[in-house]
Amino acid sequence: MNTMGGKESQLLTMLEPTVGMLGYELWGLELLSPNRRPTLRVYIDKDQGVTVDDCASVSRHISGVLDVEDPFLGEYTLEVSSPGIDRLLFKKEQFTAYQEQPIEVKLRFPFEGRRKFRGWFFGIDGDDIVVRVDQHEYLLPLSSIDRARVEPTPEWIERARPATVSAVNESLKEGDSVLDDESET
Repeated sequence: MNTMGGKESQLLTMLEPTVGMLGYELWGLELLSPNRRPTLRVYIDKDQGVTVDDCASVSRHISGVLDVEDPFLGEYTLEVSSPGIDRLLFKKEQFTAYQEQPIEVKLRFPFEGRRKFRGWFFGIDGDDIVVRVDQHEYLLPLSSIDRARVEPTPEWIERARPATVSAVNESLKEGDSVLDDESET
């Protein structure tokens, strides 16, 4: 599956080594308004989650690469963020972690009379994804997907939380305070 056009694929190839060298996965990217002042939205991820400082660091490094390679005519806007919980899916292998989760899929062209499918992701079958909508299973060709966004359930979110967040929550349940009054002096 490649939901990206030629320019996006070129940018992905250009930026992936830098993002990887910094210890992150380049989850995907979007190029918005490519004919006017473009906005390049880059999504990064790592096992421990992504912080604002992570995004700032990656943004600085990516800016350096873009300044040297100069892929845009004129000015552009760069945005770096985590994919978030309700993340876009860009590659076939990204789907597998979201088995039996709600998903919203928009196709480039109508399939069986419709372009938008909102249902449950039930797996991959060859070059198709299986999406159940209202008790009907659709085999949607990966090559036809314009945009796919997972909408995880609360149970999935709880399972996927980084260990540090879970540890803080457990500590709070036990009555520990995060900020000690004496440390404010």
